[in-house]
Amino acid sequence: MARLAINIEEEMKTSYLDYAMSVIVGRALPDVRDGLKPVQRRILYAMLREGLTPGKKYSKSAGVVGEVLKKYHPHGDSAVYDAMVRLAQDFNLRYMLVDGQGNFGSIDGDPAAAYRYTEARMTRVAEELLQDIDKETVDFSPNFDETTLEPIVLPAKVPNLLINGSSGIAVGMATNIPPHNLGEVVDGLLMMIDEPEVTIKQLMKKIKGPDFPTGGTIHGKAGIHNGYTTGRGIVRMRAKVDIEEHKKGQRIVITELPYQVNKARLIEKIAELVRHKKIEGLSDLRDESDRHGIRVVMELKRGEIPQVIINQLYKHTPMESTFGINMLAIVNGQPKVLNHILEGLKIALDNLDRIIKLIRGSKTPEEALNGLIGKFSLTEIQAKAILEMRLQRLTGLERDKIIQDYKDIVKEIKRLKKILSSSALVDDIIKEELAEIRKKYADKRRTEITIEAEEITIEDLIQEEEMVVTISHNGFIKRNALDLYRSQRRGGKGSMGMETREEDFVETLFTASTHETVLFFSNLGRIYWLKIYQIPEMGRAAKGKAMVNMLNISQRERITAVFSIKEFKDDQFLFMATKNGVVKKTALAAYSHPRSTGINAIKLEDGDELIGVRLTDGKKDINLSTRNGSSIRFNESNARAMGRVAKGVRGIRLKEGDEVVSVDVLDDETTLLTVTEKGYGKRTKASEYRLQSRGGKGVFTIKVTPKNGKVVGVLQVTKDDEIIIIASSGKTIRTKAKNISLIGRATQGVRLIDLAAKDKVVSVARVVDKDDENGVSGDLFKEEQG
Repeated sequence: MARLAINIEEEMKTSYLDYAMSVIVGRALPDVRDGLKPVQRRILYAMLREGLTPGKKYSKSAGVVGEVLKKYHPHGDSAVYDAMVRLAQDFNLRYMLVDGQGNFGSIDGDPAAAYRYTEARMTRVAEELLQDIDKETVDFSPNFDETTLEPIVLPAKVPNLLINGSSGIAVGMATNIPPHNLGEVVDGLLMMIDEPEVTIKQLMKKIKGPDFPTGGTIHGKAGIHNGYTTGRGIVRMRAKVDIEEHKKGQRIVITELPYQVNKARLIEKIAELVRHKKIEGLSDLRDESDRHGIRVVMELKRGEIPQVIINQLYKHTPMESTFGINMLAIVNGQPKVLNHILEGLKIALDNLDRIIKLIRGSKTPEEALNGLIGKFSLTEIQAKAILEMRLQRLTGLERDKIIQDYKDIVKEIKRLKKILSSSALVDDIIKEELAEIRKKYADKRRTEITIEAEEITIEDLIQEEEMVVTISHNGFIKRNALDLYRSQRRGGKGSMGMETREEDFVETLFTASTHETVLFFSNLGRIYWLKIYQIPEMGRAAKGKAMVNMLNISQRERITAVFSIKEFKDDQFLFMATKNGVVKKTALAAYSHPRSTGINAIKLEDGDELIGVRLTDGKKDINLSTRNGSSIRFNESNARAMGRVAKGVRGIRLKEGDEVVSVDVLDDETTLLTVTEKGYGKRTKASEYRLQSRGGKGVFTIKVTPKNGKVVGVLQVTKDDEIIIIASSGKTIRTKAKNISLIGRATQGVRLIDLAAKDKVVSVARVVDKDDENGVSGDLFKEEQG
């Protein structure tokens, strides 16, 4: 027996396309005319046939599911019931189509009860979708086993596709149409009828955007405009929150959620972030939601700024979500000419005797049916109606009634034909029906549309002021207003700048505006980002908060360089130096995309560490200073710009046992301040440091002896700069640079701060002069005991 050869590639292509079209048309995508998928349409039609209309008693959901499976949808019962449940959920559908009684699930993700426990009937909106379906207003087709008929589409007096939206994944395509406000959609349709050439921009004055059943807010109209003009767009949704005042402080209350956000999972996410200290400032979190609405309460700790916490919640939780608009639907179908049974009944009356004779002479109902069709030119439907007509309708009164019904229907046909021949009359009827729909079902918009989220930044809510940021050796960080630190005379006892444990000490201090971004560089060559206002503001003597809770650093890392910037400019560079004397120059723009886990700033050799970073314009003179008192000055043009993860080049040739302790830019108009660990220091004119080639041994910057100790830090300063010197005990002293002796390079320096026997200087920082702005006045050099 010969076998037919089949090309497997063509067969797979054809079979897959058939399958794909079946899924696209028969399951996943809605019809543009009624906005329903086949399973949804079959559920509503089955409920209609079961008599489950509005106002009638509820019936078990199991009965509806069984009817749908038996006659229309030969798939799993769970698929049918899940679709039915969604039609009854007020948090999923803007205008529900199923009126459910019992447990139909919750916004917390709780599943509906089994269909043997719940009951359902249609809503009035669903009834509008099915109105006049028995008047041959839509086409029907045989069901899956050809035992009955089902509608291809519902008459749909309401614009269901837009008011309820739809989502589904087919084969190779998907749809995601957001719900809209019925009143706005009707207004838009009326505008289109009155002004056929209306533009999308004009329509958007009526249809402002999606209107989600859960409310919330939409930030920005760009996504809405793209969705309406191109069919695709991304809408940014946010939860609606209130800030409440109470006796113990303030609380943040969530009252509305973004569409399709699970409330229980949102609360779990917030709790997780608080537990891992990704969000700080919350003292309590509870769910007070009930049948009257959503209410998630977050109590704030004292002194916390609510807007900052809200911004963190939007950033790290589903309180801010997106809806990807994808306007895809099945567009198909044509209008159909209608037949009328009453015309057949009139023919029967006019030929009554002949018809009775024909029926009496027929041996079977089929013979009578065929005879009526053949001799009187009747349709099958008309002939069946005659055979089923009761004898009482042959009386004179009933005959007169049929004649009058016929005249009325002929008059109605004439009116309908006139309407069909006039688009203006059709439009008038549609307008009347739409106005009636709006009057019955339109409600207020639930989702507020606001300006772009980017147009309001958290900085707009934070007062801009200068802050002193303090970081301890063990990684505790805090900020305080600059005027909190007292200006003191050189050699004074100092005041407590930070309370630390015995094994800890203050290591880094700098000043910056609350609106600036802080770049944190670790000894392992990684960079992290933080806003100044995100750093906790605490008392002068407080130890601060653990930096590991604010930056995603590893246990082996410690921060070795910190500075703030306002923006990432293309013409600025980061100049880095390592403990082993390696330097690298990289464009600042290469570090403009932060990650929560940080990114690599420089590639380090084994055993090396990053000790400092400076912001430059690419043309500055750079000074490297070492612990044993050496220093080298060279122009950064000697070091070409490199990529973010490059290793760098040699900056200074070190003697054995020496290491680089500081890197700074140098200007001949300034002085170089060198401070040692035993509290000594001096200023030397920058002009005394001659320009050398990169990679040399350098010159002396201070004479290191047992009396003054190793070098702690070297800074470029002017005479008007203020300096803060920090000791390991936590004591600080603030003084003008001009009060520090100006002497030569090869000297030991003078005493700058009195230290206890075991105390030592660990850090020196330059402070921006803000005396007048911060209210610091009077005798700046008066000694004070902290």
